[in-house]
Amino acid sequence: MIYLLLAVIYLTFISLGLPDSVFGAVWPVAQLDFGVSGSLGSLYTMLTGAAGALAGFFAGRLINKFGTYAVTAVSVALTAVGLLLISFTTAFWQMLAISVVMGLGSGAIDTGLNTFVSEHYGATHMNLLHCFWGVGVMLSPIIMSVFIGKGDWQKGYIVLASIQFAIFAVVAASFPMWKKFASDSTAEIKKKVKRKVKEILRSKGVLLSIFSLGLYCAAEFTVGTWGASYLVNARHIPEDKAALGSTAFYGGLMLGRLIAGILAIKLSDKALIRAGLVVAIPGVVLLAIPAGIWGAYAALAVIGVGMGPIFPSVLHTVPARFGTDSAAEITGYHMGGAYIVGFAVQLSFGFLAGKVGYEFMAYLLLVIVALTIFVTELVAHKMKKVSENVE
Repeated sequence: MIYLLLAVIYLTFISLGLPDSVFGAVWPVAQLDFGVSGSLGSLYTMLTGAAGALAGFFAGRLINKFGTYAVTAVSVALTAVGLLLISFTTAFWQMLAISVVMGLGSGAIDTGLNTFVSEHYGATHMNLLHCFWGVGVMLSPIIMSVFIGKGDWQKGYIVLASIQFAIFAVVAASFPMWKKFASDSTAEIKKKVKRKVKEILRSKGVLLSIFSLGLYCAAEFTVGTWGASYLVNARHIPEDKAALGSTAFYGGLMLGRLIAGILAIKLSDKALIRAGLVVAIPGVVLLAIPAGIWGAYAALAVIGVGMGPIFPSVLHTVPARFGTDSAAEITGYHMGGAYIVGFAVQLSFGFLAGKVGYEFMAYLLLVIVALTIFVTELVAHKMKKVSENVE
């Protein structure tokens, strides 16, 4: 039963990845249909990120009140409805309005399932969980490309919405399995000690841990959103070939998490984070060097492999470092705070790149990686009394 539920959770994380990359794939065509500037696409990502951060901040309270199952089921339903509604949009403002629904749904799923897996499963499953997110992220542009080629991207959203509704049906049918876990029972939830937000955030290492995850998100969001533009503008690679750079990056993320899932049998979360950061550095250095198109692909893939284990490993440390009583809330604050930092850096880079050029992206990534190493080690130093699976 425990592994059958894990399969449902993996499937749900594919559903989380599906909407994350589809907008970037469809926007070059959609903005022409809507008759708006391509730069306005940043408004969609900004609103989605803000809604996701808001959901993260409140998801912990909702999970403790209603349980992970209820929050997950409603969240999957929200993203399915959002995808379906976008298929009927005729103006950009309509897509912007729906982006809030998409963000709220994805943010709540992220917090709920990350908390559940970190409490009930090992680091291997945590990394594999995010590997399945990579499956969804890579799958949706492939599906959408078929319909873009036919000149009807709205139908692509209908297909993605149908997949989401099918996953929702699986989640809804899994309710009996969730009842087996004490953390979702009403009795166990009532036993949890309720702590005020200020008290949680003042706990040793919490804010630094949130900031370390935010630095990771800053790197991922920047590469994921602007990586192809960097290849076009800084490395003069044709647009169609530059788009494959994003595939190389997300493929690297998925591979990194798969490898980390295997290594987690022997290595701790902290060791996986350190190893990932070390691997990412040569990728960033290679990205800064004009090494041709294949060198650029390799650089983005190596960055993805290195960054792969960081996000799931940081979240997996939450219950062990900060206690299970407030794990849902602290995970939610990690998600919300990290999204704010990540999207702030991503949007700032987009603005600055338009003014001074894209060339400095690789150097920005070097600074972010260096800061992440420093903050990660600072968190480890402050959290001396942690469980063996963290150390």
